[in-house]
Amino acid sequence: MADTRLQRVENIRLSRREFHRFLVAAGVTAVTQGLLRAASAEPSSFVHPGLLHSAADITRMQTAVRQKLSPVWTGFEVLRNHPLTSASYRSRGFGEEIGRNPSVNFPAFDQDCNAAYQCALMAAITSDKHFAATARTIMLGWSASLKRVSGMDAVLMAGIAPFKLANAAELLRSIGELNGSEVRLCQHMLKQAILPTILDFAPFANGNWDTAAIKTMMAIAVFCDDRALFERAVLYYLYGDGDGRLTHYIYSNGQCQESGRDQQHTQLGLTHMADACEVAWHQGLDLYGAENNLLLRGFEYTAAYLVGDNVVFNPDIDRTGKYQHAVISPRSEMRPNFEQVLAHYHVRRGLPAPALERAVKRVRPENAGHSADQTGFGTLLYAGGYAESNSTEDPASPVALHAEASSAGIALKWLQPRGNPDYSIERAGADGIFRKIQTGVKEARFLDATPSPGKLYSYRVIANNLSSPVTSVCFGLPGGWKEAELGTPAVRGSSQFDGNVLTINAGGAGLMRPADEGHFVYATGKQRILEARFVPQTASQFVSFGAMYRESLQPDASSVALFVSPGKGELEHSGWIVRLKKRESDHTVQTLSEQLLAYQDVDYGRLLRPVWFRMHWEHSRIIAAYSMDGRHWTSAGEVSVSDEGYLGLAAGSGIAQVDAAVRFDSITLS
Repeated sequence: MADTRLQRVENIRLSRREFHRFLVAAGVTAVTQGLLRAASAEPSSFVHPGLLHSAADITRMQTAVRQKLSPVWTGFEVLRNHPLTSASYRSRGFGEEIGRNPSVNFPAFDQDCNAAYQCALMAAITSDKHFAATARTIMLGWSASLKRVSGMDAVLMAGIAPFKLANAAELLRSIGELNGSEVRLCQHMLKQAILPTILDFAPFANGNWDTAAIKTMMAIAVFCDDRALFERAVLYYLYGDGDGRLTHYIYSNGQCQESGRDQQHTQLGLTHMADACEVAWHQGLDLYGAENNLLLRGFEYTAAYLVGDNVVFNPDIDRTGKYQHAVISPRSEMRPNFEQVLAHYHVRRGLPAPALERAVKRVRPENAGHSADQTGFGTLLYAGGYAESNSTEDPASPVALHAEASSAGIALKWLQPRGNPDYSIERAGADGIFRKIQTGVKEARFLDATPSPGKLYSYRVIANNLSSPVTSVCFGLPGGWKEAELGTPAVRGSSQFDGNVLTINAGGAGLMRPADEGHFVYATGKQRILEARFVPQTASQFVSFGAMYRESLQPDASSVALFVSPGKGELEHSGWIVRLKKRESDHTVQTLSEQLLAYQDVDYGRLLRPVWFRMHWEHSRIIAAYSMDGRHWTSAGEVSVSDEGYLGLAAGSGIAQVDAAVRFDSITLS
């Protein structure tokens, strides 16, 4: 599974070449090699140490501990007296596999990660090499042995404790306790054993799964100096499909996606997000400030409720469609996760955080986190003199450049570097040459109101004489393609093409009912063979998507669809089925074939692998087939149809109040 997922990501990166055929068929000139040239100003390197703790942080803690300054000193005593902060700690042994549900080395690995992190932190603060040796033994033991992560809860297994392991390795490297070959061994384990499991996050689950994957991916990216991986994690934090996206996890009033589930998981999801923001901060980026400090609102809402205040709770349903909550969950004990966020927003930034202040007074000094769930020890790590301790002299490039086309033009947003620099916007068309289209931009957003319909554009943003990664988007769909809403879904759909991936955002009850509800992207010419690959994953666990022929654009038109939709059975792992269905002119729907996807194509009922669709419209019949690898095809059947109509790709979220993003690439049309 691990090798497959890494190879799939590599395939996705290379699929721009595959898309040449689609672009030509659609009447769009392919993006030239010039679009792939590096920007004239390369992004800055990562700052080390630069995960949860910067060099200034370590110095601040060293000074406070040496002088026994409270409250940091009292926090240090909590760390020093913890049973896993022991230079004599010994691992129970290392293994090739870790797993959760079912458990494989689960408690032992989590405990080792806690001990490695706590001993590495002690070594950094006290310069005691005995602690460093203990942390190093644990780090190298797992780095030399671990090869895979397993279990139904594998994302949590890979997303929680390995964050501490990466922080331990970063601290050890910063104090000279890991040499070059040892660092490379750690990097190899993190990228080959841990990363594949969290590579696509966990949009099928409650948000704390996503947030765990995000922060650990960021930690691996920084420790391994992998810019593309860092970009992937930050983009998902800001624009991802699942419940762990910032605006999906925290609503405008501060209520959280898991507030109706229980307060322990709510605090956990928030804590993961804060850790991701702290890593970004040390890399010169203000992820804390995203969406007008939305993270602060989530913490204030949750802290206020936990200290006894009444809060407004609005009934909600999540992005998967599996979790609905009518009332807020009962209060619980407070986790040790408030010092960090108070220190940033109130001490660093000077913003009011009254509920956080009250929460901190109740839990100070903060203890260790529950199991390996979170770092803990926040009083030591974040209290005292924090306002001036984390300045960085290294300028950062803008990251997470996001482009979205609308009737007004192409809207750009990006994550701003700390310091609020001025920005220049550069754009390239089909010739691949970047030209400045705006300078002196003050905010981390820009609307390009001058694109031409059907044309593909690439953008980059320059700040601090450094360039963001390039992002591309078509203004509308390429020539020869159109879109249509099917039925009247409560959430209207849309589509977007970035030169590589076609994204369909679809609401609606789904496909191949007496009348469809969803979104349809179709070819306007007489092309008769359509192939496309579904790019995992999608958040909705009720979604239906695939290739479709329609006689007309009416929701109840005679149609044939080859599509994937959920199976039957227990909701959490019901499986997925490829179906070929036909809707007759009298609106009756007939199932022509169906095949439950094999166990190796899903993971505990979750659709994690690509699916290829092929629909051949030959005279007055449809010949349909699907594939799990793009090479070996399985026939789904043949069916008679009219010689007039439309051929395209369709999706419906299956959740009335929520849309779902479904992505296709490797599209060919002939």
